[in-house]
Amino acid sequence: MKATIERATLLRCLSHVQSVVERRNTIPILSNVLIEAGQDGTLRVMATDLDLQVVEHMQAVSVEAPGAITVSAHLLFDIARKLPDGSQVSLQTADNRMVVKAGRSRFQLPTLPRDDFPVIVEGDLPTSFELPAATLAQLIDRTRFAISTEETRYYLNGIFLHVTEEELKAAATDGHRLARFTIAKPEGSDGMPDVIVPRKCVAELRKLLEEALDAVVLVDLSASKIRFTLGGDNGVVLTSKLIDGTFPDYSRVIPTGNDKLLRLDPKSFWQGVDRVATIATEKTRAVKMALDKDRVTLSVTSPDNGTAAEELPADYGSEGFEIGFNANYLKDILGQIEGDTVELHLADAGAPTLIRQDDKSPALYVLMPMRV
Repeated sequence: MKATIERATLLRCLSHVQSVVERRNTIPILSNVLIEAGQDGTLRVMATDLDLQVVEHMQAVSVEAPGAITVSAHLLFDIARKLPDGSQVSLQTADNRMVVKAGRSRFQLPTLPRDDFPVIVEGDLPTSFELPAATLAQLIDRTRFAISTEETRYYLNGIFLHVTEEELKAAATDGHRLARFTIAKPEGSDGMPDVIVPRKCVAELRKLLEEALDAVVLVDLSASKIRFTLGGDNGVVLTSKLIDGTFPDYSRVIPTGNDKLLRLDPKSFWQGVDRVATIATEKTRAVKMALDKDRVTLSVTSPDNGTAAEELPADYGSEGFEIGFNANYLKDILGQIEGDTVELHLADAGAPTLIRQDDKSPALYVLMPMRV
């Protein structure tokens, strides 16, 4: 194999694929990226961790000898990053080595044969639909902060996607909070199986979307695999296994009878929570909210660091009471609200609270209270 490629093109492509590769690997080939040079002047680059696979095509300056080889992903990425701007990079293989040349720099890297490189077998992906990249990015941003990191409850380690008669819904929960985002059902998603997209796939997809927010993403899936195609034939293809588990019926925890409505400005609310939580310790992450007519008093009491309190103006007309929340969870949710007001639908100090921008907002959040 012998090919020449612009450094900027190589660097952008490697930045996408190398992040899929785990830093520590017991299987040496999984540390490598597969590079295939085709006669049509394109390079196909692929990386996998056996659960997630990313493939990207890039245009070469020239391909003098087609072929394929695997080489360390992080090493090649680090080399490309340190090469001078505007340089052309020559990649050539000989004697189980890849020679990388650019200007006066020359590297010889160990390689492994292409035939040893594992590929995720996609099988049949019967459901296929398109989504605007910006919508998919918003869907991820509004839900992924609530994904559980507890490995024992592996079925909560991703975003749950399912369709109803009119809508496609995305949900994530860690048992303490729930985030749900709803969009109109895309054409072609009828009969789609309920799927859980793993956390790592969500993170990698979000990175790729950042560079293609005005594009359209093709989504193909079955009950066990999902594939995202960005940028058409010469773009990036991300394929992932899905989490094999049953997501809980989250609709049961969305409160419907919460009759106390609190409205306030999300930015000043976030800042107020952030300020009083300064004195909170790991043990006392709870912020107490005392609700009175048209005002909320936030307070934190810490045995080590003293007390903090702040009063905020609010639109509230029900009877006063006190409720406590985890300050970080509350800030995570408030950080997702883009408008000038946020609604908190409350019942009592022990019941889950419904949080949303308004009744037309596609995003909805449920937060469990804490004892304070």
